[in-house]
Amino acid sequence: MLQSKKILVLGGSGFIGHAIYKELCNYFDTYGTYFTAKKTFEGNKQFSRYDLQEDDVVQLLEKIRPQIIISAIRGNFAAQIQAHQHIVEYISNNDCDLFFISSANVFDAYSKYPSYEYDKTLSESVYGRLKIKIENMLLRLPKNKMAILRVPMVFGNGSPRVREMKKFILENEPIEVFPNLIMNVTNDNKLTQQIHYLINRNKRGVFHLGTSDLVHHEDFIKEILDRIGNFNPIYKRVFTTNEDRYLAVLPKDNKLPKNLKITSQEIIDHHITG
Repeated sequence: MLQSKKILVLGGSGFIGHAIYKELCNYFDTYGTYFTAKKTFEGNKQFSRYDLQEDDVVQLLEKIRPQIIISAIRGNFAAQIQAHQHIVEYISNNDCDLFFISSANVFDAYSKYPSYEYDKTLSESVYGRLKIKIENMLLRLPKNKMAILRVPMVFGNGSPRVREMKKFILENEPIEVFPNLIMNVTNDNKLTQQIHYLINRNKRGVFHLGTSDLVHHEDFIKEILDRIGNFNPIYKRVFTTNEDRYLAVLPKDNKLPKNLKITSQEIIDHHITG
Protein backbone atom coordinates (compact mmCIF):
# COMPACT_ATOMS: atom_id res chain seq x y z
CA MET A 1 0.00 0.00 0.00
CA LEU A 2 1.23 3.48 -0.86
CA GLN A 3 1.99 5.21 2.41
CA SER A 4 2.27 8.75 1.16
CA LYS A 5 2.55 10.91 4.26
CA LYS A 6 5.08 10.61 7.04
CA ILE A 7 3.49 11.58 10.36
CA LEU A 8 5.07 12.10 13.77
CA VAL A 9 2.88 12.01 16.90
CA LEU A 10 4.61 13.89 19.72
CA GLY A 11 3.28 12.38 22.95
CA GLY A 12 2.52 9.11 21.17
CA SER A 13 2.53 7.07 24.38
CA GLY A 14 -0.14 9.16 26.14
CA PHE A 15 -3.85 8.35 26.09
CA ILE A 16 -4.79 10.67 23.20
CA GLY A 17 -1.45 10.47 21.39
CA HIS A 18 -1.45 6.67 21.36
CA ALA A 19 -5.07 6.55 20.18
CA ILE A 20 -4.08 8.85 17.27
CA TYR A 21 -1.03 6.69 16.49
CA LYS A 22 -3.17 3.51 16.41
CA GLU A 23 -5.76 5.16 14.15
CA LEU A 24 -3.18 6.38 11.61
CA CYS A 25 -0.42 3.74 11.61
CA ASN A 26 -2.14 1.41 9.11
CA TYR A 27 -2.65 4.21 6.60
CA PHE A 28 0.45 6.40 6.89
CA ASP A 29 4.11 6.03 7.73
CA THR A 30 3.49 6.96 11.37
CA TYR A 31 6.05 7.60 14.13
CA GLY A 32 5.57 8.41 17.80
CA THR A 33 7.47 9.54 20.87
CA TYR A 34 7.44 8.17 24.40
CA PHE A 35 9.00 9.50 27.58
CA THR A 36 8.88 6.86 30.30
CA ALA A 37 10.79 3.78 29.19
CA LYS A 38 7.80 1.53 28.73
CA LYS A 39 8.57 -1.94 27.37
CA THR A 40 5.70 -1.37 24.92
CA PHE A 41 7.65 1.26 23.00
CA GLU A 42 11.31 0.41 23.52
CA GLY A 43 11.38 -2.31 20.88
CA ASN A 44 9.15 -0.43 18.45
CA LYS A 45 11.25 1.07 15.65
CA GLN A 46 8.50 3.61 14.93
CA PHE A 47 8.88 5.13 18.43
CA SER A 48 11.66 7.37 19.72
CA ARG A 49 12.27 8.33 23.32
CA TYR A 50 11.86 12.07 23.73
CA ASP A 51 12.38 13.99 26.95
CA LEU A 52 10.63 17.34 26.63
CA GLN A 53 12.95 19.01 29.14
CA GLU A 54 16.26 17.51 28.02
CA ASP A 55 16.07 16.77 24.29
CA ASP A 56 16.05 19.15 21.34
CA VAL A 57 12.91 18.48 19.31
CA VAL A 58 14.65 19.73 16.13
CA GLN A 59 17.11 16.79 16.22
CA LEU A 60 14.14 14.42 16.31
CA LEU A 61 12.41 16.25 13.44
CA GLU A 62 15.58 16.20 11.33
CA LYS A 63 15.98 12.47 11.94
CA ILE A 64 12.38 11.56 11.04
CA ARG A 65 11.60 14.37 8.51
CA PRO A 66 7.80 14.18 8.98
CA GLN A 67 5.38 15.96 6.64
CA ILE A 68 2.87 16.27 9.47
CA ILE A 69 3.57 16.70 13.18
CA ILE A 70 0.70 16.02 15.59
CA SER A 71 1.42 17.56 18.97
CA ALA A 72 -0.33 15.74 21.81
CA ILE A 73 2.53 16.26 24.21
CA ARG A 74 2.14 16.84 27.94
CA GLY A 75 4.62 17.84 30.61
CA ASN A 76 6.47 20.87 31.93
CA PHE A 77 4.74 24.01 30.64
CA ALA A 78 7.88 26.09 29.99
CA ALA A 79 9.44 23.15 28.13
CA GLN A 80 6.26 22.75 26.04
CA ILE A 81 6.42 26.41 25.01
CA GLN A 82 10.09 26.15 24.05
CA ALA A 83 9.53 22.92 22.09
CA HIS A 84 6.66 24.51 20.13
CA GLN A 85 8.80 27.58 19.36
CA HIS A 86 11.35 25.22 17.81
CA ILE A 87 8.64 23.26 15.97
CA VAL A 88 7.16 26.46 14.51
CA GLU A 89 10.64 27.50 13.33
CA TYR A 90 11.18 24.08 11.75
CA ILE A 91 7.80 24.20 10.00
CA SER A 92 8.52 27.67 8.62
CA ASN A 93 11.65 26.31 6.88
CA ASN A 94 10.47 22.83 5.85
CA ASP A 95 7.70 21.05 3.97
CA CYS A 96 5.86 20.18 7.15
CA ASP A 97 2.52 21.05 8.82
CA LEU A 98 1.48 21.01 12.48
CA PHE A 99 -1.73 19.67 14.04
CA PHE A 100 -1.91 20.94 17.61
CA ILE A 101 -4.23 19.33 20.17
CA SER A 102 -5.59 22.32 22.08
CA SER A 103 -8.37 22.51 24.65
CA ALA A 104 -11.76 24.01 25.41
CA ASN A 105 -9.92 25.66 28.33
CA VAL A 106 -8.69 28.41 26.03
CA PHE A 107 -12.17 29.87 26.61
CA ASP A 108 -12.56 29.14 30.33
CA ALA A 109 -12.82 32.83 31.23
CA TYR A 110 -15.99 33.11 29.12
CA SER A 111 -18.76 31.32 30.90
CA LYS A 112 -22.03 32.70 29.54
CA TYR A 113 -22.02 31.01 26.13
CA PRO A 114 -20.52 28.14 24.18
CA SER A 115 -17.46 29.12 22.11
CA TYR A 116 -16.94 28.97 18.34
CA GLU A 117 -13.78 28.71 16.23
CA TYR A 118 -13.05 32.38 15.72
CA ASP A 119 -14.13 33.67 19.12
CA LYS A 120 -11.39 35.46 21.05
CA THR A 121 -9.56 33.20 23.49
CA LEU A 122 -9.30 34.15 27.16
CA SER A 123 -8.47 31.85 30.04
CA GLU A 124 -8.33 32.07 33.82
CA SER A 125 -6.48 28.77 34.20
CA VAL A 126 -2.75 28.20 33.84
CA TYR A 127 -3.47 25.27 31.50
CA GLY A 128 -5.76 27.36 29.31
CA ARG A 129 -3.19 30.13 29.11
CA LEU A 130 -0.49 27.64 28.06
CA LYS A 131 -2.68 26.43 25.18
CA ILE A 132 -3.44 30.03 24.13
CA LYS A 133 0.27 30.87 24.08
CA ILE A 134 1.01 27.94 21.76
CA GLU A 135 -2.07 28.66 19.60
CA ASN A 136 -0.88 32.24 19.12
CA MET A 137 2.49 30.97 17.83
CA LEU A 138 0.67 28.77 15.32
CA LEU A 139 -1.61 31.58 14.17
CA ARG A 140 1.49 33.41 12.92
CA LEU A 141 2.29 30.52 10.55
CA PRO A 142 0.84 30.46 7.01
CA LYS A 143 -2.78 29.19 7.29
CA ASN A 144 -2.09 26.16 5.10
CA LYS A 145 0.60 24.88 7.49
CA MET A 146 -1.32 24.42 10.71
CA ALA A 147 -4.49 23.08 12.32
CA ILE A 148 -5.59 23.94 15.86
CA LEU A 149 -7.85 21.20 17.22
CA ARG A 150 -9.75 22.38 20.29
CA VAL A 151 -10.99 19.43 22.28
CA PRO A 152 -13.34 19.28 25.29
CA MET A 153 -13.08 16.64 28.06
CA VAL A 154 -12.09 13.30 26.52
CA PHE A 155 -13.68 10.08 27.74
CA GLY A 156 -13.23 6.45 26.72
CA ASN A 157 -12.83 3.18 28.58
CA GLY A 158 -9.09 3.61 29.06
CA SER A 159 -9.18 7.37 29.59
CA PRO A 160 -7.36 8.83 32.60
CA ARG A 161 -10.64 10.49 33.70
CA VAL A 162 -12.57 7.23 33.80
CA ARG A 163 -9.68 5.33 35.41
CA GLU A 164 -9.44 7.99 38.11
CA MET A 165 -13.17 7.80 38.83
CA LYS A 166 -13.00 4.01 39.15
CA LYS A 167 -10.08 4.38 41.55
CA PHE A 168 -12.03 6.88 43.69
CA ILE A 169 -15.00 4.52 43.83
CA LEU A 170 -12.82 1.59 44.95
CA GLU A 171 -11.16 3.75 47.62
CA ASN A 172 -14.48 5.25 48.76
CA GLU A 173 -13.28 8.71 47.77
CA PRO A 174 -15.78 11.33 46.58
CA ILE A 175 -16.00 12.14 42.88
CA GLU A 176 -16.33 15.86 42.17
CA VAL A 177 -19.22 16.89 39.95
CA PHE A 178 -20.06 20.41 38.81
CA PRO A 179 -23.85 20.78 38.68
CA ASN A 180 -23.69 24.21 37.03
CA LEU A 181 -21.17 23.33 34.34
CA ILE A 182 -22.59 22.93 30.82
CA MET A 183 -20.09 21.33 28.47
CA ASN A 184 -19.59 19.17 25.46
CA VAL A 185 -17.39 16.06 25.46
CA THR A 186 -15.71 13.60 23.13
CA ASN A 187 -14.05 10.18 23.21
CA ASP A 188 -10.80 8.79 21.84
CA ASN A 189 -12.50 6.79 19.04
CA LYS A 190 -14.36 9.67 17.46
CA LEU A 191 -11.57 12.21 18.00
CA THR A 192 -9.02 10.04 16.17
CA GLN A 193 -11.44 9.40 13.26
CA GLN A 194 -11.97 13.15 12.95
CA ILE A 195 -8.20 13.80 12.90
CA HIS A 196 -7.76 11.07 10.27
CA TYR A 197 -10.39 12.78 8.10
CA LEU A 198 -8.73 16.21 8.46
CA ILE A 199 -5.37 14.74 7.37
CA ASN A 200 -6.90 12.84 4.44
CA ARG A 201 -8.73 15.90 3.15
CA ASN A 202 -5.81 18.28 3.72
CA LYS A 203 -7.93 20.44 6.02
CA ARG A 204 -6.23 23.24 7.91
CA GLY A 205 -7.45 25.98 10.25
CA VAL A 206 -9.23 25.93 13.61
CA PHE A 207 -11.54 23.02 14.44
CA HIS A 208 -13.81 22.37 17.42
CA LEU A 209 -14.00 18.61 17.91
CA GLY A 210 -16.67 17.85 20.51
CA THR A 211 -20.20 16.49 20.68
CA SER A 212 -22.83 18.44 18.77
CA ASP A 213 -24.99 18.69 21.91
CA LEU A 214 -24.33 20.06 25.40
CA VAL A 215 -24.67 18.29 28.74
CA HIS A 216 -24.47 19.14 32.44
CA HIS A 217 -21.26 17.79 33.96
CA GLU A 218 -23.07 16.15 36.91
CA ASP A 219 -25.66 14.34 34.74
CA PHE A 220 -23.04 13.13 32.28
CA ILE A 221 -20.64 11.76 34.93
CA LYS A 222 -23.49 9.97 36.74
CA GLU A 223 -24.65 8.33 33.52
CA ILE A 224 -21.12 7.23 32.61
CA LEU A 225 -20.64 5.63 36.04
CA ASP A 226 -24.04 3.92 35.82
CA ARG A 227 -22.86 2.28 32.58
CA ILE A 228 -19.47 1.25 33.87
CA GLY A 229 -20.74 -0.90 36.73
CA ASN A 230 -22.97 -1.40 39.70
CA PHE A 231 -21.24 1.05 42.04
CA ASN A 232 -22.42 3.38 44.76
CA PRO A 233 -20.21 6.39 44.14
CA ILE A 234 -19.97 9.25 46.61
CA TYR A 235 -20.46 12.55 44.82
CA LYS A 236 -19.12 15.88 45.96
CA ARG A 237 -21.14 18.61 44.29
CA VAL A 238 -18.97 21.66 43.61
CA PHE A 239 -20.64 24.99 42.91
CA THR A 240 -18.17 27.49 41.49
CA THR A 241 -20.94 29.97 40.61
CA ASN A 242 -24.65 30.29 41.31
CA GLU A 243 -25.47 30.37 37.61
CA ASP A 244 -24.89 27.92 34.80
CA ARG A 245 -21.49 28.35 33.18
CA TYR A 246 -20.39 27.00 29.81
CA LEU A 247 -17.19 25.26 28.81
CA ALA A 248 -18.13 24.04 25.34
CA VAL A 249 -16.49 24.26 21.92
CA LEU A 250 -18.95 24.11 19.02
CA PRO A 251 -18.23 24.42 15.28
CA LYS A 252 -19.72 27.24 13.25
CA ASP A 253 -17.43 27.59 10.22
CA ASN A 254 -15.40 24.37 10.01
CA LYS A 255 -18.04 21.67 10.26
CA LEU A 256 -17.34 17.99 9.76
CA PRO A 257 -19.50 15.54 7.74
CA LYS A 258 -22.47 13.90 9.47
CA ASN A 259 -20.79 10.52 9.95
CA LEU A 260 -18.04 12.18 11.99
CA LYS A 261 -20.36 13.94 14.39
CA ILE A 262 -21.16 12.43 17.77
CA THR A 263 -23.63 13.04 20.60
CA SER A 264 -23.06 12.78 24.33
CA GLN A 265 -25.51 9.84 24.43
CA GLU A 266 -23.34 7.90 21.97
CA ILE A 267 -20.33 8.49 24.22
CA ILE A 268 -22.30 7.24 27.25
CA ASP A 269 -23.46 4.17 25.25
CA HIS A 270 -19.82 3.46 24.42
CA HIS A 271 -19.26 2.77 28.13
CA ILE A 272 -21.51 -0.28 28.33
CA THR A 273 -18.37 -2.37 28.63
CA GLY A 274 -16.23 -1.43 31.61
